[in-house]
Amino acid sequence: IGRQGRISVEDLAERFGVSAETIRRDLARLAEDGVVQKVHGGAKRSRLHREGSFDERMAEHADAKRVIAGKVAQLIEPGDTLFIDTGSTTCFCAEAMAAIGRLTVITNSIRIAQILGAPALHNDVYLIGGRFGGDNGETVGTMAVEQIGDFQADYALLTVAAIDAAVGVMDSNFDEAQVARAMIDRSRHLIVAASTPKFDRLAAFRVCPLDEIDVLVSDGPPGPDLAGALQSAGVDVR
Repeated sequence: IGRQGRISVEDLAERFGVSAETIRRDLARLAEDGVVQKVHGGAKRSRLHREGSFDERMAEHADAKRVIAGKVAQLIEPGDTLFIDTGSTTCFCAEAMAAIGRLTVITNSIRIAQILGAPALHNDVYLIGGRFGGDNGETVGTMAVEQIGDFQADYALLTVAAIDAAVGVMDSNFDEAQVARAMIDRSRHLIVAASTPKFDRLAAFRVCPLDEIDVLVSDGPPGPDLAGALQSAGVDVR
């Protein structure tokens, strides 16, 4: 499918010497993993990933995101300064980090600012200004990117839409990709928080190559191709 773009069930069955029903089951599984897109009578290359609404993403893979959040919280200590971008996974991370306290947090997410800005936590929270996106509860655009340049952080904690062995880290939203790049440029270390469904898929806007990641935190291991690429890039996978 990757080479030809589109192929029929019958062609695949003949090529591999198996039944059409076996091929249909395999294609169904590949489609569930986002690797291919099923069409009538066969399958074709998967489209670039597009994300649903924020509420939909908060409900998707929630258990996996809680696992990721717990791991991220173990990397952060009181007194650290962090950029945190907008995302369902980073919201879970913010909740897990609430017990740490005495953090300096710079974010473009209203939800994250509210979570970590509670008075009892004794955090310093800076909410980046800019054009407001209501669904994601975030600020984006030129003003947001410029304001990020006024800060310097120990960590950029980012969530992403896709990670690929060849392309690197990607986002499906242009404005969010711009914010992520700006946060990376002003940070000493990059932590990427991504659940396993984001592995080995593509999105429209590149954020950074793999070798810019210091730590990749997920709920499970990547596949062999991505794992090899991450190891070659010197990424600490947790």
